[in-house]
Amino acid sequence: MLIRKPSETPAKPMTMPGADRVQMRLMVGRDDGAPNFAMRVFDVEPDGQTPHHQHNYEHEIMILDGTGVAMCGDTPHEVTAGDVIYVPANELHQFRNTGDETFRFMCIVPTQFDCGDGACSPTPGS
Repeated sequence: MLIRKPSETPAKPMTMPGADRVQMRLMVGRDDGAPNFAMRVFDVEPDGQTPHHQHNYEHEIMILDGTGVAMCGDTPHEVTAGDVIYVPANELHQFRNTGDETFRFMCIVPTQFDCGDGACSPTPGS
């Protein structure tokens, strides 16, 4: 069993194009022996945002702190602590901090994704 606190886990800046004022903490991942899923915690500072992007794997999100907007394509949805979001594979999405405090969310992704022709690659940040 692994027990880890976000406050004790190093944060790394998100460097994808389009990311602004975002840090990620890998709470559980491949290096911990997790074969199927990775759990990450993202901190988005005020006026920050994740990239407007899509990928061929789903992910599940729970808003932990703050307020923000979850973009589904070009449609904004206001979200706040306690909200749960399911992002299907290939859906264009983005998260923006619209509040005055850190917008924090937990995101669960598969540790691998299908690159086509049955070949799998590690999911970035897993």
